[in-house]
Amino acid sequence: MSSAVKKPRGATRALRTPGGLSVRVDLRAFLVVAALLVAALAASVLLIGTGDFPIAAGDVLRTLAGNGDAGQEFIVNELRLPRVLVGLLVGASLGLGGALFQAVSRNPLGSPDVLGLGQGATAGALTVIVLMSGSAGQVAAGALIGGLVTGAAIYLLAWKRGVHGYRLVLVGIGVSAVATAVNGYLLTKADLVDASRAVVWMTGSLSGRGWEQVWPLLWLCVVLVPLVLANARGLRMMEMGDDVSNALGVRVERVRLVLMVAAVLLTASATAAAGPISFVALTAPQLARRLTRSPGPNLPASLCMGAALLVVADWVSQRLFGADQLPVGVVTGVVGGVYLLWLLVTERRAGRI
Repeated sequence: MSSAVKKPRGATRALRTPGGLSVRVDLRAFLVVAALLVAALAASVLLIGTGDFPIAAGDVLRTLAGNGDAGQEFIVNELRLPRVLVGLLVGASLGLGGALFQAVSRNPLGSPDVLGLGQGATAGALTVIVLMSGSAGQVAAGALIGGLVTGAAIYLLAWKRGVHGYRLVLVGIGVSAVATAVNGYLLTKADLVDASRAVVWMTGSLSGRGWEQVWPLLWLCVVLVPLVLANARGLRMMEMGDDVSNALGVRVERVRLVLMVAAVLLTASATAAAGPISFVALTAPQLARRLTRSPGPNLPASLCMGAALLVVADWVSQRLFGADQLPVGVVTGVVGGVYLLWLLVTERRAGRI
């Protein structure tokens, strides 16, 4: 009596183009990405309509289509739409960057929050605020430079005939501790005005964000997202180990370096635009993996999950606390901290830590 291994029906389909190209599509992952996109866009419409002058969702859509009155046009297009777009782009950048770091390190804790990139970007911003009393643009540039320098330091210190998972995480934790100490020192040297300004920036907020933050983030995502997706196949094969990946023709260290540079740029630019918004990069890839139930880095799902998480968190920060609106970084910090504790307990029970 013969037996056959049953595969889930409709789990994976092969799509063939007229030119003979065949592409495998995970239907569940595709549906999850579509659902997350719809959720992010729906939350964005609700968020645009939220404020001291509430606007119904239908009026928001009409205004975005160019059919609103003069007051709605100003409120939607000039005041609220840029903030929502920054939230979507920052969340997407953090979600994708977190997925890349977790895939490269092969560790669910290998996110920018744990590796110290956020703290490094904060050190760069605090240096500009405290020592130079710089403008908002200079603070953003300082955060970007601080994140890039921190990422380069982590990569170089973790290098030993290649960069491997737990060594990368351990080095990142050490760099994070050093950056945190530097940030504390800079705050003690700041005067009261600069210290207050620095603390507000360190919380992470979308308040006051405008088109000047949208365009740099948008163009960076336009360049980096296709680059990351083009290397997704190599990243997935690297999960089988470096030796197997090399045998299959993957240039492991080149792919790893390209993706780490992309992840650092995504994370640092998101921090420069909105401050160090915590735990989105940690939770978005893990939640996306649980929804798709698919192996691999789940890059599109992580990107969409990050965007949806941050926009929903910003809506929560504006609606659930009355007149005392919280910075979005406080909301993500509370939710992410609870999730981190749950993740640590789960990993310990599984014997992985």
